[in-house]
Amino acid sequence: MGKRFWFAFGTLGVLIITVAYLRQSNFQPAKEISNSIQAVVHKTYSSPQPTPYKFEDLTIPYLRSRTYKSSLGELQQIDKNASYTSYLTSYNSDGLKINGLLTVPTGDAPIGGWPAIVFVHGYIPPKQYATTSRYEEYVDYLTKNGFVVFKIDLRGNGDSQGQPVGAYYSAGYVIDTLNAYAALQSVHSSSISAMPYPTLSVTLSINPKKIGLWGHSMAGNIVMRAWTAKADIPAIVIWSGAGYTYTDLIKYKLNDSSYQLISDASSSANFQFRQQLQKLYGQPDMSNPFWHNIAPANFLTNLKGAIQIDQAQDDTVVNIGYNRDLIKLFDKTSIPHIMYEYPTGGHNISGVYFTTAMQHTVDFYKKYLE
Repeated sequence: MGKRFWFAFGTLGVLIITVAYLRQSNFQPAKEISNSIQAVVHKTYSSPQPTPYKFEDLTIPYLRSRTYKSSLGELQQIDKNASYTSYLTSYNSDGLKINGLLTVPTGDAPIGGWPAIVFVHGYIPPKQYATTSRYEEYVDYLTKNGFVVFKIDLRGNGDSQGQPVGAYYSAGYVIDTLNAYAALQSVHSSSISAMPYPTLSVTLSINPKKIGLWGHSMAGNIVMRAWTAKADIPAIVIWSGAGYTYTDLIKYKLNDSSYQLISDASSSANFQFRQQLQKLYGQPDMSNPFWHNIAPANFLTNLKGAIQIDQAQDDTVVNIGYNRDLIKLFDKTSIPHIMYEYPTGGHNISGVYFTTAMQHTVDFYKKYLE
């Protein structure tokens, strides 16, 4: 231990002995000197929160402070029709190879490049996830309406490298989303090798200023945090999202049986991680600086884009209160925002209102990305 510690310890001992003596001798009110002791103790042992502090990487200020840079890997064509061509590809996210499905409209790109969407999936058991499955009709609808769609896998999902980390208590998926965004921004009249013929290439043109985010379910939290980390993203669409203030997770909870059925090592690790976090910082509380700084709802100031939210009123997985509460917060801002509620459709807004919801989504992107 350092000299300062032993000096403070010795000083404290002398003061304690002095007070004890004065108490016995009735020489001076000991209360005043006792207060002095407390001041010495506080000054000696209190220390500011270390920087970086534990779990700082979850916070919006941290996510804002770091750099996102990536590029698309080789393209492997897996589908082609009159409307679009789909490719398997990948990109780098913090040293991890993350896979994705890139779907490009047929025809010549508009002047400046295609508008594009980073498409972030909801929770699917990571070992059951596959790049080419799920959300086919969503991607089909968007691409046929003139948008490049990059449906990313997220780390640890399917064959992507890394461990699945969950959405709400990790920065990993947010970082993957913003690196995917950076990868699309790098594609401006670029030629990318096409497999299995590396001597051939595909020329892509994406407008770096016209890229939006789309997120479903847990990805509502992911894209909101990504947006508050990169405030100039022009268009955000969330379907059936949750977890914007973190206190809302306590208020409304989640009812996803597909997650409850999974008890693999990664789920156990995520649970232990969350326990450590809550042991250190307690339950979500916006008066606590840590919880304040990871909640995207606390960072709406200066966002430059627009947001649309869609949800069915009969969603049994995510309480619609999450998004009604979020819209009330946006009502207090000048940020363009709208929420569509549908009588039926469940968590995926399937059935009779699917086409309506997709058309609302297309119209929104056309307004803010074209």
